[in-house]
Amino acid sequence: MSNKSHESDVAFIKALAELLNENDLTELSVKREYGEDDTLNVRVSRRGEAVTTQMSAAPAPAAAPAAAPHAAAPAAPAEDPASHPGAVTSPMVGTVYVQAEPGAPAFVSVGQQVAEGDTLLIIEAMKTMNHIPAPRAGTVMRILIEDGAAVEYGAPLMIIE
Repeated sequence: MSNKSHESDVAFIKALAELLNENDLTELSVKREYGEDDTLNVRVSRRGEAVTTQMSAAPAPAAAPAAAPHAAAPAAPAEDPASHPGAVTSPMVGTVYVQAEPGAPAFVSVGQQVAEGDTLLIIEAMKTMNHIPAPRAGTVMRILIEDGAAVEYGAPLMIIE
């Protein structure tokens, strides 16, 4: 693969990152085929997830770091929230809802005191609404997810101290 192709790939990845931000998207995935054994697979995400770039012909390691500041910077905290001792993690894969229904007040807010067993949020999985209870009493210090966001098993949802 020529250097010119590499430069155009970097520009393409930067354009994807800008498109992601301008349209308030959470993730973009694109596959470019240049020839039979020459492809570029790019996944750009706003949730602090890794930016993945794969090239089947001549890999260019500089392509991913060029896109990472654009895609990961908005959600890249200095510390990993999942390692915090007060982290409440997702017990399942699904979609998070911070309120019982649209227009209703949120179950909890930052600074609010919660008791063990209080509903913190709902995770919809397979068309079932699962109320996620507080594992301990404390104060909600941070809410790490947005309403309607997809979560993975073990993903940090909030910090309770």
